[in-house]
Amino acid sequence: MSKDDNPQIRYQPAESNPTLKKLDALVGEWKMELHVPTDPPTVISDLWTTFEWMEGGRFLVWQWGPARPDFPGGLFPAAHSLIGHEESVEKYLMHYFDSRGVARLLEMSLEGEAWKIWRSSPGFSQRFKGTVRDNVMTGFWEKSSDGTSWELDFEMVFTKET
Repeated sequence: MSKDDNPQIRYQPAESNPTLKKLDALVGEWKMELHVPTDPPTVISDLWTTFEWMEGGRFLVWQWGPARPDFPGGLFPAAHSLIGHEESVEKYLMHYFDSRGVARLLEMSLEGEAWKIWRSSPGFSQRFKGTVRDNVMTGFWEKSSDGTSWELDFEMVFTKET
């Protein structure tokens, strides 16, 4: 039986680890919209994203798409991420892979409604700050070439599909 044949497998809750159970707030199918700070502003609204537990409930799989070649400044890629909790450093780690061939390792936190993702790397750092609520998540990505001066990359709005 495939995961598509049984939605209970696809969206099973996290195993009993309370740190992983926090991620249940993200689980489901979401409509995704991007707001890009161009002149005039660009809105891309035909995107989707899913968060689902990998079998066993120890890793969360985050996917989005489709790739959009009309994204201002270049391609907005389809992507897959694998999120897990690293006990020794007490934080979530996110391995990101996209349709451009980009692979990155990011750190993540989810405390109450506050959702953060970040990566510090010479020449290109990123950070995401968001809010997680029942059926709507909002947030924005920033980028920096020096790790000090930050600029808005784009905003995201996720609306849960029911």
